[in-house]
Amino acid sequence: MDLTFSEEQDELRTVVRSFLNRHATEADVRRLAAESSGHDPWIWRRMATEIGLQGLAVPEEYGGSGFGYVDLGVVFEETGRALLCAPYFSTVALAAETLLRCDDEAARAELLPGIASGETVATLALTEDSGRWDEPGIRLTARAGTGGWRLTGVKTYVPDGHLADLLLVVARTPAGISLFAVESADAPGLTHTHLPTLDQTRRQARITFTDTPARLLGTDGTAWPAVARTLATAAVLLAVEQVGGAAAALDAAVAYAKLREQYGRPIGSFQGIKHKCADMLVEIESARSAAYAGLWALDAGDETEIAVAAALAQAFCSEAFTKVAGDTIQVHGASASPGNTPRTST
Repeated sequence: MDLTFSEEQDELRTVVRSFLNRHATEADVRRLAAESSGHDPWIWRRMATEIGLQGLAVPEEYGGSGFGYVDLGVVFEETGRALLCAPYFSTVALAAETLLRCDDEAARAELLPGIASGETVATLALTEDSGRWDEPGIRLTARAGTGGWRLTGVKTYVPDGHLADLLLVVARTPAGISLFAVESADAPGLTHTHLPTLDQTRRQARITFTDTPARLLGTDGTAWPAVARTLATAAVLLAVEQVGGAAAALDAAVAYAKLREQYGRPIGSFQGIKHKCADMLVEIESARSAAYAGLWALDAGDETEIAVAAALAQAFCSEAFTKVAGDTIQVHGASASPGNTPRTST
């Protein structure tokens, strides 16, 4: 296994960062975070048509580029670095991955091209009021009738659920856990409610299904392995995104420490600030190693290794990002005494 990035992957990073530097500036992020939709459809379409981000890891037979998870991880790291306001995680890491994992060739051929082209915003509706991510936590029910399948129940904390043209819904039938597609945001019996989120760049919704018509994907009662693998993939990609965000935070802290002066010299020259920035770097590099290990495990395809790597990345990178973000705030709000002891200003 080659544990380095190729020249093509380095070039992909350069292209994506250049695009996001132009179209996902701090002003853009603040503007979109304040809007109800939370994203710009024009930028979303350009992401697909100019650099093919939505279809990067979608196989060529479904309209994508057929790249691997390491390539996709490069993109997620850059979107995390830019705090991209777009339904990229929900559409690519959740919905597209679920379709690729489910046993329904007809559904893949029909639904993946729209995702790859940027025409479809999609998401996975999994969690319910219990907040559980496991199989026993699924309580939304699906029943078969003369007119097809109908869904009844609630899904909550659905990423970009208010935007999605395509909902992939995990439901319980008499046969077990099954996967369904609701292919219209205006489907009968479907209602959306925005949920407040701490991170305003990532929207969530509560979705109520009342006898809502849906299409069964794959074989009834056999969906959970595909969902579990999707969750592992999404955990790794989210971890890589967190690494990108943490790296951007450190860059901001270092840049500020070079400019902010206290007692006639930059605060970055004080030992306390130096140590804090060094500790942040150690956290980021450790998190990066865990996240990248997850990407290479995904490309290798060993299910046992994927489960372990995903759990490690999920646990470590979340804590690292939180710590680095907090320390960045400390650097931006700190002054230092002549004894090199920083203090937080109010």
